[in-house]
Amino acid sequence: MPVFPFTEADPIRHPGPPPKTSAVVIVGGGIIGVTTALFLASRNIPVTLLEKGRVAAEQSSRNWGWIRKQGRDADELPIVIEAIRLWRQLAEESGEDIGLTQTGVTYLANADKDMAGFEAFMKIAATHDLDTRLLDADETAKLISGMSRRFKGAMTTPSDMRAEPWLAVPALARLAVRKGARIIENCAARTLDIAAGRIKGVWTEAGYIETSTVLVAGGVWSSLFLARHGVSIPQLSVRVTVAATEPLPEIYAGAAADDHIAFRRRQDCGYTLAGGGSHLLYLGPDAFRHAIKYIPALRNDPFGARYFPFAPSGYPDGWSTPRDWAPDSTSPFERMRVLNPAPEPVRLRAIERNFKQLFPQFEKARLKVGWGGMIDAMPDVVPVMDRVRAVGGLFVATGMSGHGFGIGPGIGRVVSDMIQGNDIGHDLSRFRLQRFYDGSPVRLGPAL
Repeated sequence: MPVFPFTEADPIRHPGPPPKTSAVVIVGGGIIGVTTALFLASRNIPVTLLEKGRVAAEQSSRNWGWIRKQGRDADELPIVIEAIRLWRQLAEESGEDIGLTQTGVTYLANADKDMAGFEAFMKIAATHDLDTRLLDADETAKLISGMSRRFKGAMTTPSDMRAEPWLAVPALARLAVRKGARIIENCAARTLDIAAGRIKGVWTEAGYIETSTVLVAGGVWSSLFLARHGVSIPQLSVRVTVAATEPLPEIYAGAAADDHIAFRRRQDCGYTLAGGGSHLLYLGPDAFRHAIKYIPALRNDPFGARYFPFAPSGYPDGWSTPRDWAPDSTSPFERMRVLNPAPEPVRLRAIERNFKQLFPQFEKARLKVGWGGMIDAMPDVVPVMDRVRAVGGLFVATGMSGHGFGIGPGIGRVVSDMIQGNDIGHDLSRFRLQRFYDGSPVRLGPAL
């Protein structure tokens, strides 16, 4: 069984070489790229997925493992509902235990304003016949045992699920390969070959692939890759710290969060823990270039982000990270096969302290492991899923803003049909790239 977090020292499980031609090439081996490849292969469309390091080695395995409808943006919700169905289907098809369990998601209210936010989402939930409901203080205490304090109430969706990301995404990659997809690890896409405004191929570190269609689903690396070709996306990367406890008695089988602590029961009987909304933003060239687009988010949550003046060497928005390179030269993606940020010690201490304050019966519990991750964020906390108008045959699916794991199979199905020119079945106007450049006001997704 692989050791988590994945690194470039892990064995290559999907070796090359890449093919000479492919109908579709996908850049990025996270949940979005993998599931898109899976659905294309299911339609017998030749598809090659290029992963610079290891499948799911970055945020797709480092997230909290929540699969939730609760608290979603109203335009995301129909896709999430589809994703829930697809998670069940794909878990069965994979034949592997990925920890997929329906155990619910609960948000805890510290104050009346929290309850007001929950009530606003209840109107959205009602239009989609969700089983979401509000709880009072007594019902909340009964739902999650052993809490040291009473909450004003809670919002809970019993049909929401959880899974182990570091098991799930590699399992879906293996399923995609069995359906006919080509996945090549340790093979960075360097540049696109564009002629007369259309995709002609992709230059990789292992040679050239002739193709007419490319999907960029590179997570925090998407903006850097596309900017090399004159395509601007106001995407930033923010660093988060997460931890896992040793096995503990069950206090709640699902996932829950308040302003200070988020916790999720794991398959190994421990809990995955994270802070309640604090993240670290490295200030690089892209952060300054796109700063004006993030003003609404900063006004809405002025204390949610902490800032550091420069990113470590080689990070996507690092001051010294190259912005231009030739197809026959080493790219930034080869220099950093796996973006593996260390967890912040001060954040780990705060996570442990807040969890034990809420559950004093676990005072002697220990954190088994901590890790860092980088989230691809957008100014409105809503993804981009679109074709790039300026380049024929170029598509992008990025900026999942910390929501990508749960919605992943839904987006994979949607993008695969977008690429094929099929009826998508959802209104995607909310997710178009041009919303940031056509004068549309930034409409923030829910801060839930």
